[in-house]
Amino acid sequence: MAKVLVVDDDATVREVVVDYLRNAGHDVHEAVDGAGALDAVRTVGTDLVVLDVMMPGIDGLEVCRRLRRHSDVPVVLLTALGAEQDRVVGLEIGADDYVTKPFSPRELVLRVDSILRRTSGGADPDVPSVLVDGDLVVDRGRRLVTLAGREAALTGREFDLLAFFAAHPGIAFSRDDLLQQVWGWSFGDQSTVTVHVRRLREKVEADPTTPTRLLTVWGVGYRWEPQS
Repeated sequence: MAKVLVVDDDATVREVVVDYLRNAGHDVHEAVDGAGALDAVRTVGTDLVVLDVMMPGIDGLEVCRRLRRHSDVPVVLLTALGAEQDRVVGLEIGADDYVTKPFSPRELVLRVDSILRRTSGGADPDVPSVLVDGDLVVDRGRRLVTLAGREAALTGREFDLLAFFAAHPGIAFSRDDLLQQVWGWSFGDQSTVTVHVRRLREKVEADPTTPTRLLTVWGVGYRWEPQS
């Protein structure tokens, strides 16, 4: 049973989300604002945070930003339908996923379950638990990445994306392919992939502007180029 924190200042939205997640078998806790969310993560602990962006006081983006300073707990943002910039900024500061309002509670539960499966070690058993590519080591069991002997600070979704690429070197994947294989979405905003690729390059490439590992395949998508 996963412990999920739901943060929203709208009591109706919060009640619906909490009910659906509890019916899905999760241990759900609530917070009504950003300060309460940060306090709950520190004191109660959580396996995943469902976080509204538009809240008074400390908004969801700032909560996500502060969490990423000391925690890799997965974050799913709830954003307004037209707020594309909020979605992009959220992904850039480390959110793992987002769902736009108005949203389907069932879709939200599916997104939450998909992330929890991946972060709890539900990976492909046919892929080696440790992937080595030159000075890059991806330990799938420990969900740990080291580069040149130093630990790389990746979010949960960044780790999933890197592990997928490292397990499938030399193969070009479209953004739709990656949404399905890494995110578990049958449809979605391809900018999600673009933002995560950019963030991943910043963490594993010597020069993110001239990548040698995670290459763009024009007209297709991306390919992982082995270094060993």
